[in-house]
Amino acid sequence: LQNDGLAVRCLCRNPEELRWRVAPGTEVVPGDLLQPGSLGGAFSGVDTAFYLVHSMYGGEEFQAAERKAATNFALAAREAGVRRIIYLGGLAAGMELSPHLRSRAETGNILRSSGIPVVEFQASIIIGSGSASFEMIRALVERLPVMITPRWVNTAAQPIAIEDVIAYLA
Repeated sequence: LQNDGLAVRCLCRNPEELRWRVAPGTEVVPGDLLQPGSLGGAFSGVDTAFYLVHSMYGGEEFQAAERKAATNFALAAREAGVRRIIYLGGLAAGMELSPHLRSRAETGNILRSSGIPVVEFQASIIIGSGSASFEMIRALVERLPVMITPRWVNTAAQPIAIEDVIAYLA
């Protein structure tokens, strides 16, 4: 986006952990979607907001956290006059969705209920450094070169390269 001459602002809970990964000129502002009071002016002057948030926590609490984060994002975006939300969700089809994929679908519904037009991209595993799914798989492979999986592990995936995801989002 910056290469196209657009200003980029990134909301992050821990800006210092992100600064080394962003391009010069990217504005990194502190804020936590679970703390609506921390969002302040993060959306001020923003025309298009990208929702690239996904909770990789386990247990039932991750769904409530994702619901709250999406709701707070949608409210702050609407109050600031954001004109479009671009959401990167999970590739979900069929009735037998995992809790994580159900939560991804619910996040899309929450964002759409804001009244702001939403463009939703759904991706399976994103292949490339920095992707949570990729880093999890890399960690498994580095620690367990051979792994026997339970019989129920039969989920098909449609991996996509991080470069392609970035191109689609842009």
